[in-house]
Amino acid sequence: MDKLVTAAIVVVVVPGALITYIWGTEQVLRLLPERLKPTVRPWLWLAPALLFLAIFLIYPMIGTIIHSFQNHAGTQFVGLDNYVWFFGSEDALTSLKNNALWLIFLTLFVVGFGLLVAVLVDRVRYESVAKSVIFVPLAISMVAASVIWLYMYEYKPPGTEQTGTINALIGTAGLGPVPFTQVQQFSANTFALIVVMAWMWTGFGMVIISAALKGINPELMEAARMDGATEWQVFRGIIFPLLVPTLVVVSTTMIITALKAFDIVFTMTNGNLGTNVIANQMYAEMFKFNQYGRASAIAVVLLLAIIPIMFFNVGRFRQQEAVR
Repeated sequence: MDKLVTAAIVVVVVPGALITYIWGTEQVLRLLPERLKPTVRPWLWLAPALLFLAIFLIYPMIGTIIHSFQNHAGTQFVGLDNYVWFFGSEDALTSLKNNALWLIFLTLFVVGFGLLVAVLVDRVRYESVAKSVIFVPLAISMVAASVIWLYMYEYKPPGTEQTGTINALIGTAGLGPVPFTQVQQFSANTFALIVVMAWMWTGFGMVIISAALKGINPELMEAARMDGATEWQVFRGIIFPLLVPTLVVVSTTMIITALKAFDIVFTMTNGNLGTNVIANQMYAEMFKFNQYGRASAIAVVLLLAIIPIMFFNVGRFRQQEAVR
């Protein structure tokens, strides 16, 4: 019965409320002087979205910031103790280091392979089929992708039959087996996790970059080829410079995604063996150790890391709009 009531609310009440609000907005605007309508109308249309942001984003953010200055139970203020713990904890610093690796290499892999695939696929006959195949991993949930790659990376001791796909393949060449998710030297296991995320998101980078590639005037490239330019010179002198704004957008998106990395780490290693990241550290402090103050401090650090990137992205968007 509860599910039926919920479904009725979603299907009937919410659209009805939206229609009522639109009708009411127009009635209010009719009562206003003509000179005020252009100023008031945008705010009336933005009001629901602003209210939604205030309730589900701004209010929780303020609450999290306040909790970050409180003790584990949120009963008294402890000043900057939670932040001192974070920047003095070896586990937290390991999480920061790993997030830096995610930020750098996930962005490089997705942008690099996305650009490579977009340029190459643009030249094949069955372009749509090839793009669909490469884009499919993005439709898989991160947990499902993690389970898939756990089987891909599965490791058995030497001398026993390898059931992991990759170890079975390299075993045919007389190599391995390799404990991909257990090797801590040079953060090799962290790179193994980054590969999983890159496998998923390369299709996203390919689609965005490919769309920008289609927007380049082919006459520019043809003119360069007629003047004797090689394909590499065409790419370096025409294609790449014109794709830079799109590459920046994809890069900032992947940087934010890397900073929020959680599902793959939680599913594949649970942060063990030196693979922990900030989001997983926050989850453990809150739900495993009941340290709400420390978890809130980690959330604030993550927020502060993402905000400059968001402002940069907004600034780039405004510059592009000004050019248009």
